[in-house]
This record gives sequence, structure tokens and C-alpha cells, in this order.
Amino acid sequence: MKPIKFEPLLKSTLWGGDKIIPFKHLNIHQENVGESWEISGVPGNLSIVSEGPYKGKTLQDVVSELKDSLVGVENYKRFGEEFPLLIKFIDARQQLSIQVHPNDEIAHKLGKERGKTEMWYVMASDKDASLMCGLKEKITPDQYKEMVANDTITDALAHYPVKEGDCFFIPAGRIHSIGKGCFLAEIQQTSDVTYRIYDFKRKDKNGNYRQLHTKEAAMSIDYHVKSNYRQQYVPQKNQGVSLVKCPYFNTSVYDLNEPMTIDYSELDSFVILIGTKGQAKMSDNEGNEFELQAGESILIPATTKEIHVDGNIKFLESYV
Repeated sequence: MKPIKFEPLLKSTLWGGDKIIPFKHLNIHQENVGESWEISGVPGNLSIVSEGPYKGKTLQDVVSELKDSLVGVENYKRFGEEFPLLIKFIDARQQLSIQVHPNDEIAHKLGKERGKTEMWYVMASDKDASLMCGLKEKITPDQYKEMVANDTITDALAHYPVKEGDCFFIPAGRIHSIGKGCFLAEIQQTSDVTYRIYDFKRKDKNGNYRQLHTKEAAMSIDYHVKSNYRQQYVPQKNQGVSLVKCPYFNTSVYDLNEPMTIDYSELDSFVILIGTKGQAKMSDNEGNEFELQAGESILIPATTKEIHVDGNIKFLESYV
């Protein structure tokens, strides 16, 4: 079965920048593109196959047709015909709102299907780019509400200057905010549940403050404090380096300048490859040949046993 590429879903936002369209080598004009939804099974935002035998079909159509041969036996039992991951590129020209996502249990209590755990991998960002992730001091739910009301909530958050290669894991419940100048790849559960905690008193194009979800966020926040929220890993050339392992996804980074064969014979899952730098020619054990370059994401079916990579490329590999 041939790997599958999709049309990007480009989202213009109040805070979007100008990095995504050239990064993805697109010949279109669209302003303030803050997000490119690369692979999405979110209802109302389904990815469309861009080429090959399934061209024009939605990701949901393809999962419905191919079932466990696309996603893996255990994933099909667990998720049915819903694709379990959402992949994005994000370009923040301005600071994003401070947010939190609920876990599955709290999401159910609030009438949502599931919560959201995610991760960020920072790409070539602005020199002064930064973000906020996690609480740096212990606060109570009542203190949290007071700090939102008196505009001091950012004082309780850990701030990080960031550079290419930095990685942050954001389990459900961890407060976070992407800062001005950040350009990153985001891997997350298929869910669009976000509770906005604070938006810096900004107004939308109609002059209105955006809705805050103070009560829902208070229920969702994990109030534990960690000393460091940046993922610790040692970059290596020409091998996979693990970034995040969690119940919802496993993600590694590959930085290759030599040919490499990646063995998936023991893996019961689809694999998503996300190009962050360079380009490579690839082939699988079934004789399919394809390319991956920076700005592209590709879905490798669960039936694939191995992939041979030849090129100078950096990419993320994620599976469930």
C-alpha cells in the first residue's frame, strides 16, 4: 500500500505570520497563515488526499475503506474509524492566548468526546522567540482565578526562550502559550477542545474580547509544579532519537545525511513522517517510491515493513 499525502488546510488567524506558505513551497497568496493542518481527522476539518489512487477522498474515507491495514490492528480496535492524531505547523507572529486542554475524564464531564495531549517541536524560529509552558510556582484554583482577573497569571508560568530543536511535551492539564516568533510542529490527539485562560486583553476584528473559559480551565488545570518542562534529549546524526513517549503517541526525530533503512516490521501502527528540514528520496518494502521534503507530512500505512531513506533531511516520526 502506497504512502499517502494530503492537501494542507491553511488557517488564517489574528496572530498568524508569513512562514508557512514558503516553508511548504506553496504557490498561493494567503495572509496571516497561523496554522497548516497537515493530517486531520477532526470533523469539519478532514484532510483530503492530494495524489495517488485515493486522490480527492477524505482521511475518514480512507480509514473507513482500509481499516486496520492503514492504522494497525490495535489502533483500529481502540479508535475505530476515527484517525487518532492531528498534525499541524504553527507560525506565531504574535503571542497566542494562554490555554489548557482537559484530560479525557474531565472532557467527558464537560460534554466533550475526549481531551487533548500534545507536543511541540520547534523549527527555525525568530531569534527572540519564546513560549510559556507549565506552572513555575504552586497556586490554588482560587489563586488562579484571581490572577486571571487581575492580569498577573503570566507571573505563575514558566517562560522559555526557544531555538530550533527544542521540544515540549504538553500533557492534558498543563497550561501553555506559544509566544511571538515561534515556528513549530505540533502533534496531538485528534481533538479541538481548548479552554482559553487569558488573552492579554486583545480584541478581535469586531472590537470584542475573545471568550475566556475560566471555569472550565480551572477544572482542567494540573496544578503540580515541575522544575523543567523542556524535553531533555541528545541530538544524534543518522539514527532515530526519542522525543516523547506517551499513551497517545510516540515521537522521534531523525537527522540524516547518510542512507538509512527504518524497520517497522514489529510495529502495529501507521507512521507519520513530518519533514522539518532538507529533502530525501524514500522507498518501502513494496517497491513504492516517494519523496519527503521540509514542509511535507506523509502517512505510512501499518502494512509497511520498512522504509529506506536517501538524502539530507531532518524529520519527525510519530505513531500510536
